[in-house]
Amino acid sequence: MSFVGSLLGIIGFAIGIPVGVSLGFLVFGHTESTDVKSPVVRPIGDFDKDSLIDILPELPLWIKHPDYERVDWLNDVIRDMWPYLDKAICGMIKSMCEPIFSEYIGTYFIRSIDFESLTFGSLPPIIQGIKVHEMNEDNLVFDLAAKWAGNPNIILVLNVFYLPIKVQLIDMQISASVRVTLKPFVPTFPCFSNIFVSLLDKPDVDFGLKVMGGDLMAIPGLYQFIQNIIKRYVASLYLWPQSLEIPVLDASTGAANKPVGILHVTVVRASDLLKMDLLGSSDPYVKLKLSGGGIIPSKKTSVKPKNLNPEWNEEFKLTVNDHMSQVLELHVFDWEKVGLHDKLGMQVIPLMVLKPNEKKELTIGLVKNLDSNDPRNRKPRGSITVELTFVPFVDDTASLNGPIDLYMRKQTVSKKLGSSFVNRAGLLTVTVISAKSVEGKHHNNPFALVVFKGDKRKTKILKKTRDPSWNEEFQFMLDEAPFEDVIHIEVISKRKHKLGFGSSKEALGHVDINLVDVVYNSRINEKYHLINSRNGMIHVDIKWNAT
Repeated sequence: MSFVGSLLGIIGFAIGIPVGVSLGFLVFGHTESTDVKSPVVRPIGDFDKDSLIDILPELPLWIKHPDYERVDWLNDVIRDMWPYLDKAICGMIKSMCEPIFSEYIGTYFIRSIDFESLTFGSLPPIIQGIKVHEMNEDNLVFDLAAKWAGNPNIILVLNVFYLPIKVQLIDMQISASVRVTLKPFVPTFPCFSNIFVSLLDKPDVDFGLKVMGGDLMAIPGLYQFIQNIIKRYVASLYLWPQSLEIPVLDASTGAANKPVGILHVTVVRASDLLKMDLLGSSDPYVKLKLSGGGIIPSKKTSVKPKNLNPEWNEEFKLTVNDHMSQVLELHVFDWEKVGLHDKLGMQVIPLMVLKPNEKKELTIGLVKNLDSNDPRNRKPRGSITVELTFVPFVDDTASLNGPIDLYMRKQTVSKKLGSSFVNRAGLLTVTVISAKSVEGKHHNNPFALVVFKGDKRKTKILKKTRDPSWNEEFQFMLDEAPFEDVIHIEVISKRKHKLGFGSSKEALGHVDINLVDVVYNSRINEKYHLINSRNGMIHVDIKWNAT
């Protein structure tokens, strides 16, 4: 009987559980609970003044300002990358603080200053909203609102009189409106050379500070005093228009920097060059360029046939982007009708050895390459003599602004700006940025043709588009300011025939730009309607830098 009773009990349990669950679902699933209430949703306008004051600081920025956008995806990216961003930011802070700490070592009996611990913890900042500004410039500007309630552990150790004093920063909270500018745009990844960070308002900062384990912020009156000092100090450094510059591209590449001057090079002569031809002579020429100028073709002298001691006395002008880091590269070749030209030697000259506006003549020995351990550099290869003058650009137009009459005579403008300014040489930089709504009858493969004083430059061809974006820069060296000159820019579509024989071109529009306003203001960045085009426009940036 005990066995039968146990068996019936098991069967009853197996059947009773499903039946009980089903009955409970039917009873409670269709019965409204009196304990749980639906939240009351009300428009913001229905709240009283005191309630609004309480909830407004907690609202995201994209709710209070519709022109700010939600960036939940960006917060997800920051959260996933935060362990690596934490290490990168802390490493940058250490490198920035080292020279500052070194200034205080030896003063006030301080023997050393080091970080015992430097981490911003596991909680990343949150971007509440972002706003992008549309600008006709070679930069990108966006504003963002950020909040961070972190758990950092920053311990700074000061050794004073052989006594280590530990200062610990904990429980930091920051709320700030930040403006970030990426500029200038360059044709090198990541396509901008610097990041500029500015504060739009004084930040709200709250933190805990311990010295030798004691809570310093618990001292009456000290908390508010330190808060005000930090806000005032940070605002004095980074409140817009002041900014923190973070370099992205190495300045030695040259491509990331704006032109700062012109290098005048005279290749005078070479002596005792190597004999490369079968008849015991060479046909030398010199190729010269500046480091970091990969987008600008190198310059060449003429070829001196059968001459081991050639004299050229040929002058060249090169655009300098960074006087302190760039070098002038000189390569001497033996010209050949067929095959590669033989290299006779080379040498480099750092521009930092040149004083502005001072001519310097240098005679330097040629080497095979820049490897000092290469035994081939012991072989005599002759020498080369050059004259160098670095002429920096001046900022004579800083006090001038506003448009002027484009038909003003040169004599009238020269009186206003000064005759010395008119007669100065300089660099005219034309950047063809993009075009919009350029449409051909038969094909749309546009490129831009820039014509200035008979010199023609072309952008690349972009296939099958009515809105091409080129962002290509062209430079023109001038002996005087182009007050009376006009630059012609034309958009043309080009298509090759299917059989590969010839091509057809179609004009999509053009514009003629008077340069007097460029010289007066040193720069223009405008969009122009294209002549002979229904709706076409072209966006160009033109700069004038006088020496």
